[in-house]
Amino acid sequence: MIASVSGVVAAVSSDGAVIEVGGVGLAVQCAPGTLANLRPGAPARLATSLVVREDSLTLYGFADDDEKRLFELLQTASGVGPKVAQAVLAVHTPETVRRAIAGGDTATLTRVPGIGKKGAERLVLELRDRIGPVAVGPDGAAGVLAGAWHDQVRQALIGLGWSGAQADQAVAAVAETVDGATPAVPVLLKQAIRLLGKTR
Repeated sequence: MIASVSGVVAAVSSDGAVIEVGGVGLAVQCAPGTLANLRPGAPARLATSLVVREDSLTLYGFADDDEKRLFELLQTASGVGPKVAQAVLAVHTPETVRRAIAGGDTATLTRVPGIGKKGAERLVLELRDRIGPVAVGPDGAAGVLAGAWHDQVRQALIGLGWSGAQADQAVAAVAETVDGATPAVPVLLKQAIRLLGKTR
């Protein structure tokens, strides 16, 4: 794994750059925000992630290690490859992505080309528990609105193939079991899925 590259920027194109390291020019795919800070002839350091395919080796470059970590985490979700993961970081900052996933904000995620409603719901469902710390807002919330779990669970169930009526029924049944502190959305979703007679 090539974790980072440091050297002189030999060239910058619309979708990547060539960094000269020890006399070797390494082609690195980068999002526009990263490319904007690179100047031909100037020194640069990029955090990198090497994606190995049967017919190619592609090096993706990032402004810092945080972007790289999120790029690699996004690819662990079903249906997300390196191009979509890079598109997410081209549109949003890592903090915005984490807030959106932690808060079930599918509208923010669907602004990324290549991510539809179901894809956004899948990202929330699969990555919410692994997204890491989320910056706390001024009101003390971490991007999740109180009571918003009803809609999040309902949307997730619909995304998983149940009808709106079935989802409403399951959410109502789960709501009756909530007493006191509300459990995390993934816990509530699992309850709803059990009530609908299927496991995931």
